[in-house]
Formats: sequence, structure tokens, C-alpha cells
Amino acid sequence: MNWQEIRLKYPKQWLIVEALDAHTKSGRRVIEQYSVVNMFKDSNQAMESYSQIHRASPDRELYVLHTDKETVEIRERQWLGIRK
Repeated sequence: MNWQEIRLKYPKQWLIVEALDAHTKSGRRVIEQYSVVNMFKDSNQAMESYSQIHRASPDRELYVLHTDKETVEIRERQWLGIRK
């Protein structure tokens, strides 16, 4: 689904979404296709669930977003250092 389809189907919701088709342009992630993983009324619940899913599957490109946003803007960050 694209973002506008998601906004229509899940109004006023916090969502965990997975980027299925994405690329980087000018330091920002451009996501063409999303998959909705889960929905929440509360941002805290969404973040807790995101943390659990991310720990189990760190390779998935997941985001917590609210459908009130008309557009999605995700800036890429460069991570420095070593993870354990």
C-alpha cells in the first residue's frame, strides 16, 4: 500500500509499518510501498511493540508513524561506532 491508501484505511492511528519498496534520495528515505504490521491508539504501546519486533528482527525496515501526517519524511542517520 502507499501512504495515502494507509491513511484512508487506518485514520487517526499509530502504526508500525514496514518499508517494502524504498530508496534514499538526498539523505531521506522515500518509501513507495508499505506493509502495516500493527496499529495502536497510543504512541507508547506502538513504541513498545516496535522495540520488541526490532529486537527479534533487526534487519526489517520498520517505522512508527501516525496517519494524521499527510506525508512521511524520514531522514537517514549515519551511525558511527561499534554495536555489541
